[in-house]
Parts: sequence; C-alpha cells; structure tokens
Amino acid sequence: MSAKKPESGGKRLDRIVTEARRARDERERGYRERALKLFPWVCARCGRAFSRKNVRELTVHHKDHDHEHNPSDGSNWELLCLYCHDNEHQRLLQGSAGLTSGLKSGDSGTGHQPFAGLDALLKGSRSKD
Repeated sequence: MSAKKPESGGKRLDRIVTEARRARDERERGYRERALKLFPWVCARCGRAFSRKNVRELTVHHKDHDHEHNPSDGSNWELLCLYCHDNEHQRLLQGSAGLTSGLKSGDSGTGHQPFAGLDALLKGSRSKD
C-alpha cells in the first residue's frame, strides 16, 4: 500500500486557479446565454448592432458590478460592446481612485449619454449654411 504524496504548494495553487477559472467560465456561459436570449443584440451604450457573425464582441455587463448577482429576469445585466464595456470598467476604476477631474459635478462617471450636446452641434452646422 502506497501513501499518496501531499500536493506541493505550486501544484495546489495551479489546481485551485484552474478550478476557479473553470467555474467562472461555466457561470459566464450560463448568464451570457440567457442575456443574449432576453435582449436585442445591440450595445446599450453606443447602439452598435450585432449579428451571429460578430456577437462574440458583445459582452454582458453587470450593472451593480457583482458577477454573482444574476437574476433570471436580467435586471442586473446590460449588453455592451467590448469597447463600451472596457470604458465602463475604466471609468469605475478612475472613479474609485478619485480620478474624476473630467466629470461634471455630481456625475458618478457611470452614466453615458452618447447624444449629449448633439442639438447644439446640429444648430451650429445649420447656422453656417
């Protein structure tokens, strides 16, 4: 009868990381598939539309930033393209680090208004005609 050797620290850590990544991937597949069935394939920020050909570039963003909070009605999710998703997380990081100098007073940095100021731009271009 041979006794099983104890797992070395490095191998144990590798196993734990591998298991954690596998669990995360399974969890993400679950809520991603549900979100893609619930919502139109359009980025909630920039309005870019997606098809089966490029839907891999559409991500599920957790509004409260808690990846464990996945209600079945999708109320904590929004679909964002890769660029808007990265931008959202960058703004969150900057806000938590106190780097909000570019934001208006009272703006948390998480609300995006892609057409803000468009009316002024249009009025300016009309007066030049």
